[in-house]
Amino acid sequence: MARITATEAHERARADAVLVDVREPGEWATGHAPGAVLAPLSSLTSGELLPPAARGRPVVAICRSGKRSREAAALLAARGTDVVDVIGGMRAWADAGLPVVAEPGACDGE
Repeated sequence: MARITATEAHERARADAVLVDVREPGEWATGHAPGAVLAPLSSLTSGELLPPAARGRPVVAICRSGKRSREAAALLAARGTDVVDVIGGMRAWADAGLPVVAEPGACDGE
């Protein structure tokens, strides 16, 4: 299964892929990529489908560091999804200077 850099993920999301964040809602709220959709790994492993915006489209899975997105990508690939995951997750995304948005009122740990 393919793994890509955060910069490559950003380029794919701007083209035709959907960035699917597989973290939990609290993590998502503190900062996620603009345009990403939330589909927690815990939901996917319990059998839930991808959000409608991601169905039938290429998917780029992302999490905090890359571990859960790799697991999610394997699960989704087994279900027939065209999917890759992001090496280093949102940490690498932020380190690459790519945009991050947070939900109003979310705690950033400071």
